[in-house]
Amino acid sequence: MPLDSKQAAQLKRFGANVRRQRQKRGLTQEKLAEKVELNPRTVQKIEAGDVNILLTTVLRIQRALGCSWDDLLG
Repeated sequence: MPLDSKQAAQLKRFGANVRRQRQKRGLTQEKLAEKVELNPRTVQKIEAGDVNILLTTVLRIQRALGCSWDDLLG
């Protein structure tokens, strides 16, 4: 099912928050991918807001970055 504009905007915001938190911690996309056990290309797509990921993947990212849910979803 295609995303509506509001959902697409939420994915973009989430991706920007992931990028901000990753950079704040001095991690490369490759290093975050390694910590979360994802392909680096997937991390690129997440940060670009181009992929709708599972909640379990959000949890893995949140744990790897050591940040709050609000930091990622707020």
